[in-house]
Amino acid sequence: MTDLNVIVTTLTVEEQQQFVLFLKKKNKRNDTKNIQLFKLLQQNKLSSAEICKQLYSNKKNAYHALRKRLYNSLIDFIANINLEEENSVDMQIIKYILASRSFLHNKHYKVAYKILDKAEVLAEAHYLFAILNEIYHTKIQYAYAIPEINISNLITQFKSNQKNLLLEDQLNIVYAKMRQTLNNITYKGDVIDIETLLKNTLQDHKITITESLSFKSLYQLITLVSIPAFVTNDYLKTEPFIIKTYAILKTHKSATKQLFYHIEVLFLIANTLFRNKKFNDSLHYLKLMETQMLANNKKYYNTFKLKHQFLLALNTNYSNQQDKAIGILEQHINSKHSDIDSLLKIHLGLSTFYIQGGRFKDAQQIFSKFYHTDKYYESKAGKDWVIKKNLIEIILHIELNNINLVESRLLSFKRNYFKYLKQINQHRAITYLSFIELYYKNPSQLVTDKFKAKVENSFEWVGKEKEDIFVMSFYAWLKSKMENKPLYKTTLEMVQLAKKD
Repeated sequence: MTDLNVIVTTLTVEEQQQFVLFLKKKNKRNDTKNIQLFKLLQQNKLSSAEICKQLYSNKKNAYHALRKRLYNSLIDFIANINLEEENSVDMQIIKYILASRSFLHNKHYKVAYKILDKAEVLAEAHYLFAILNEIYHTKIQYAYAIPEINISNLITQFKSNQKNLLLEDQLNIVYAKMRQTLNNITYKGDVIDIETLLKNTLQDHKITITESLSFKSLYQLITLVSIPAFVTNDYLKTEPFIIKTYAILKTHKSATKQLFYHIEVLFLIANTLFRNKKFNDSLHYLKLMETQMLANNKKYYNTFKLKHQFLLALNTNYSNQQDKAIGILEQHINSKHSDIDSLLKIHLGLSTFYIQGGRFKDAQQIFSKFYHTDKYYESKAGKDWVIKKNLIEIILHIELNNINLVESRLLSFKRNYFKYLKQINQHRAITYLSFIELYYKNPSQLVTDKFKAKVENSFEWVGKEKEDIFVMSFYAWLKSKMENKPLYKTTLEMVQLAKKD
């Protein structure tokens, strides 16, 4: 998807209508084709070559010039609406500072300082440390002109604010480093002790999690604490902290301004609760997330829609409502969206639901759409997604009795992923695959007591409550074969036993 297409998908329906009016006012000639191009991009049905042919009869230079003009118009429009929507507090404080400087230049010092006092109160209330820095800088610069001002107090306030500003900047650096590391783990398969790295990085930058922080910093802190859980699948440890921190964050004075981060945090909490098998609680936070997605004329609705729907479907599926969960995902299966990661998760999630429900042909239809290489999918959805895809595909071919394909997929999986799984200490996946291989070669042995005992003694379990729900789902398939019971029923029984009382 090109930059222009991506930008168009970020606009809400209302913004798209406003943009057409923006173009109409901007156009000086009646033969300008920018509105036509925009409407064709909205529909997202034709390729770039087809649009070029329709608008310019394959005159590529004219078409590319039109695209460039439309791109620039979109940037201008988005900048303008964001300036209009920019938090009124920030803009008001900046106006106060500019006005005060004008009075200071004209030597109306007392008037200027009264305005700066108003700006300071607002900036402090909203944790705007960078703007506060400007206010204190200006106050100190002209303190000589008003004898009753205590310059020592001003300097103390200035230094205290600088500490807050430095903390915010340092946290931003740590956040950037850790997110880059997480990307390397997810998309490149790097093997890193993430918990130790986070602890050491926070110490190196002298950051403590008890400091009073801005909304953005609280969001970054929640994200940082959640990264080790994402890597290790141990979400129980992080749940109390992120919910406690969110209690502070949701009453923050900048909450309405920081809508994007607010939605991100709600998704993160809902995902953590789902991974801890607290489905009702997760659904509660997903509802809160949806409310925020609808806020501000659905500004970020499209951005988060697929992530929300996928997690909603997962909670629904594991709450014994599989038909409803399938319905949620089926409506997005043919969607075109810039969030390729979520689209891929929806496809794989739906195929999993189909397999759990015994709808193997439907699952095969989904897998027929995965025609790219594993390397491509690693770059879009990460190594963990690719490993799950390969394991699920092996299970699917066994269910469909495609024995030759099972053999080739097993050999391919061993060759491509065994070394990596050993590096990250996921020996259970290797053990699991060995049992799959034993089953497809001799299915009758699975029902023997000897085989069941061997399976039970071969896995290192981390405790029912702590055990990853997706790991349990894979094991449920093996268990359903050993007990000759339906897979979905077996999966739900296992998950129910593992739920914390």
